[in-house]
Formats: sequence, C-alpha cells, structure tokens
Amino acid sequence: MTRVGCLAALIFLSAPAGASAAPATSASGSAALALAAVVAQYSPIAAAPKRTVASFFKGDTNFPYGGKISVTADNIVCRTSNVDITSRSCDITFKIAKRALKGRDANELFATMLMAGVPAEGAAGSNIAGLSKLNCTIEPKVIKQKAGGGADCTFEPGNQP
Repeated sequence: MTRVGCLAALIFLSAPAGASAAPATSASGSAALALAAVVAQYSPIAAAPKRTVASFFKGDTNFPYGGKISVTADNIVCRTSNVDITSRSCDITFKIAKRALKGRDANELFATMLMAGVPAEGAAGSNIAGLSKLNCTIEPKVIKQKAGGGADCTFEPGNQP
C-alpha cells in the first residue's frame, strides 16, 4: 500500500464509530495538492499545468509556471469491495470527458479522497466515496514559498451516481 493509502486508511479507521461530524466540503495544503494532482492526471486540462501540478506533488518546486492552475471535476465516485477484495474502481466525470479507473489508479484516488475528508459509506459489502463539483486552485508562486499554502479545493460530498 502506498504512503497515501496507508495514511488515508489510518485516518478512516481511527474515526469513532457513529461519529456525527459534518462531512468535509474543502481541503487545503498538502491534502488539496494531493487531490488536485491525482485528479489532474486524468483531467482534460493542458499539458503544462498537468506537468506543473505533478512536479509539485513529487516535491519539485523549481518547475517554471507562474499563473494559477484550476483542476475541476463534475463528479467522482469510487468503490471498493470487502467481499471481492480485488475490486477497486472510480468513475470521474469532467465537463467534456469521462474516465474509468481500476486497480492501483482507483485505489490512489479513493485513498486521496479519504485523506482530503471525503466520507466513505458502506453498503452490501462495498465502500463508496463520492464528491461532486470539485474545484481545486493551485497557486505556484505561493507553493514555492514552502509555507503551507497555495493549494485549495472545494467540493460537495456525496455518492452521486
């Protein structure tokens, strides 16, 4: 399991049973950068912003890009099964495209969503996490300052079909 996956699982499993906290509707800092980076690689945005976000996510802040970067998705739904433990899938809907992920790629997105505060629900042997109206803003100049800012995401939680 990747570091992101381990962290997300730890956060998810450490929540008290029956906790009634309101689901997150935003993420900032490292969780927002992670969510933006994982979604950006499948997004129909230009190559230069994709490379910049990927570069930041792997720790390289020397990447030359000056303007703000927006990563959006209309809807994301991820599913895993605790019966068929090999089953992992995510469906991402963008305004002009759809992507279906399986296996490791789906697991990475699912774990990153959990890390960003998107709640998972279980039903009939499955775990489902979903969000809609994802809007992440990456500000390269702020990220390069290495002071914890420069990445923010907003979303509506829920398992939208």
